[in-house]
Amino acid sequence: MAHPRNRSDDGPRLPWWRVPMVWLVIGGPAAVVVAGIVTAVIAVRGADPVIGSEPDAKFSERPAVQGRNHAATPQERP
Repeated sequence: MAHPRNRSDDGPRLPWWRVPMVWLVIGGPAAVVVAGIVTAVIAVRGADPVIGSEPDAKFSERPAVQGRNHAATPQERP
């Protein structure tokens, strides 16, 4: 006689979409993909303009590397 746990007839079987574990397995990676797409859309739509790329840009709006390099250069006296 077979053990009750090993019976092949466990009662009515649920469709796969009604099993909660399936949604945990599918939902995690799906949420990560959706979050990645949302992040990419936010990054593309809300991109900050490049500051200091124009030659006539104010000195305070230049990139930090240029400002740091300029601060290290000696000042010429008239």
